[in-house]
Amino acid sequence: MRCSNPNGNKFAHAVSGHGTIGAHPMVSARRSPIKCLVSVQGIGRAGVRNAAGSELAVGMKQRTLQILYAYWDGLRAGRIAPLRLEIDPSRIGSILPEIFLLERMDAANFCYRLAGTRLCEMFGTELRGTNILDGWTATDRAVLARDLKLTCEQGAATLLTLEASADSARRVQLEAILLPLMHTNNMAGRVIGAMSAIASPHWLGHDHLLEKRLVRHELIWPDGRPHPDIESAGQQAPFLPASPPAGAATGDRRGFRVLDGGRKED
Repeated sequence: MRCSNPNGNKFAHAVSGHGTIGAHPMVSARRSPIKCLVSVQGIGRAGVRNAAGSELAVGMKQRTLQILYAYWDGLRAGRIAPLRLEIDPSRIGSILPEIFLLERMDAANFCYRLAGTRLCEMFGTELRGTNILDGWTATDRAVLARDLKLTCEQGAATLLTLEASADSARRVQLEAILLPLMHTNNMAGRVIGAMSAIASPHWLGHDHLLEKRLVRHELIWPDGRPHPDIESAGQQAPFLPASPPAGAATGDRRGFRVLDGGRKED
């Protein structure tokens, strides 16, 4: 299923004065995992807790995700999410091939507005205009839809581990993160994300990933709890208005734009 796309067959690139979403080298080095408070669920099991009953801190393993989360959290500055127009692609240029941007159409449709070249190569198709919830089992789709709802409405960062395969013998695990962005009417109608292969077998990008299944999903609460809980505790409103940080992109000129071109089918 393809989402409604007012820009036809054009491919969306991230532009900040120069360069495109696929114009930067891939990042292969890894850092130590980022740790933060999360609610953890493996498929078919309950949340993991330590001896004291608190949720365990589980880290992001892939450097692409660490860079995006740190950048997003810095822009957030205590709010539920930064503004979409605060995102400056030049600040995350090294990871753009693994970055994507989703638009929340409704509870069942989160459509790609942008997708990095590395992601399109791995899945062998132009992702822009498609629904990220398509292609999963009914169970996995329901889990992802619920997590995306919490991301957009309560400020959760969703951390995923998935397994994708080209055939029965060639499989690879990927790590992905989904982060809310404020768009219009003080609502989180956009989601910025990243997806990176945990290992890079020689065939990845040549033999396309056709099937996928969810292995693990974790909800990260950057402020330690869902934002509605923070609001009821009188600590802050869930969508706290704030001026963009100094130097942040304040218009489409330095934000995401649509250009002709993109991935060409063989």
